[in-house]
Amino acid sequence: MTVSVLIVEDEPNIVLSLEFLMENAGYEVRVARDGRSALEEVTSNPPNIILLDVMLPDQDGFSVCELIRTNPDLQNVRILMLTAKGRDTDREKGLALGADAYITKPFSTRDLVEKVKIMASGLAVN
Repeated sequence: MTVSVLIVEDEPNIVLSLEFLMENAGYEVRVARDGRSALEEVTSNPPNIILLDVMLPDQDGFSVCELIRTNPDLQNVRILMLTAKGRDTDREKGLALGADAYITKPFSTRDLVEKVKIMASGLAVN
């Protein structure tokens, strides 16, 4: 089974970098560039893992995460928040809303790929 990753990011350079990393790691990759598109994509064709930015057009990543977690059909979707919002309160909020992991930008590409691999294998990540 190929693991699918949905990248939810509005910054083109970051999208390119994340697409490259995830494809090289062997994942099927899709992209949504705003919160509304992300929710449409997740409900129409749920990915295994979402790399979710917080600061997005239309709807922020916190509300996207919360809406995904309230949908019983999406409980197996893993969410990794990947954001510049690095305050402890932001991290705590993301995890409280249901994110499985929270990584701040700038991030180590090696650490990100390793965290996604762990999530893909079904292990708990914090």
